[in-house]
Amino acid sequence: MNANWKDWSRKLDDAPWAYRTTYKTPIGMYPYLLVFGKVCHIPVELEYKSMWALKKLNLEWDVAANLRVTHLNELNEFWYHAYTSSSLYKEKIKYLNDKYIHNKDFKEGDLVPFFNSRI
Repeated sequence: MNANWKDWSRKLDDAPWAYRTTYKTPIGMYPYLLVFGKVCHIPVELEYKSMWALKKLNLEWDVAANLRVTHLNELNEFWYHAYTSSSLYKEKIKYLNDKYIHNKDFKEGDLVPFFNSRI
C-alpha cells in the first residue's frame, strides 16, 4: 500500500497515541506519565489491532499466541543467563580485589586514623 495524502484518516487513530507516548523535552517526561502517573507501554487499542491484523492475514490466533509465549520463555532464559554471568563476573572481580586487601594487626596504644567520628 502506497502512502499518500488520502491515507490521513487511517493514521488518525494512531496520532494521539504517538503524541501521548513520545518523550517531550520541555516538560521532561511523557504526557501520559504526567496525566496518569505511569508510563504507557501498550494501549488496548493496539492489542485489538493486532488481533484484527491476524484475522485479516488469515493467521491462527493460537499459533501466534504459542509463538509469543515461546519467544517470552527464550527471553527469560536469556535474562537468566545474563544474570548468572554477571553474578559470576562480580564474584571474580571481588576475589581479585580482595586479594590486595591486607589485614593489619593493631595493638593497644597504636595510632590509627579515625574518620567521621561523632564522639
